[in-house]
Amino acid sequence: MKRKNRIPNEKRCLEILLEEGVDDNVLRHVFKVVEVAKDLAGKVESKGYFVDEELVTAGALLHDIGRAVTHNVSHGIIGGQIIRRRNLDERLAKIVERHVGGGISDEEAEKLELGSLNLVPETLEEKIVCYADKLVDGDRRIEFSETLKYFAKKLGAEHPAIKRLEELDKFFQKIFQNEEQKSKDLKVAEKAREERKHFYPPKDR
Repeated sequence: MKRKNRIPNEKRCLEILLEEGVDDNVLRHVFKVVEVAKDLAGKVESKGYFVDEELVTAGALLHDIGRAVTHNVSHGIIGGQIIRRRNLDERLAKIVERHVGGGISDEEAEKLELGSLNLVPETLEEKIVCYADKLVDGDRRIEFSETLKYFAKKLGAEHPAIKRLEELDKFFQKIFQNEEQKSKDLKVAEKAREERKHFYPPKDR
């Protein structure tokens, strides 16, 4: 018997959000986050990585479903509970739980009374959704530096969350900069070839 797909499509994700009662501001936000997440996923895939785009799309749309209940730091955990209550894919629940900030360590989670849980994004799909969320303020796309500045002001520049955010940004910049460097190297090589043709024209045969 064919296994039922437990990752909802975009239409079903919207229905779930409305059924849970998220407000219009959250809807506008997740629509922008899914746009950014799809863009990131495409860029990452173009570098040779495999990305489960269906999972990323659903994760981006449902990452803030817990805000139907609360807007505090526990909305990720509550969102994960909603996903499990609906018997959806466990990977989706992990994306929802691990998108808050740059992730929350088990030690910090205990202090925040969230339970002894590792809430730091680990899989590529978890990182893509978490990062996409950090590139959106409300329903507008922003630079990562704006997000970093916001969290540093809110939590303090030395807070462990700042380092995790920086590491998340470096993770993606490393992927993208490698490609940029390849492009630069190709341009330099092409220029060198053209210069060699100029100084050493091919001999008549």
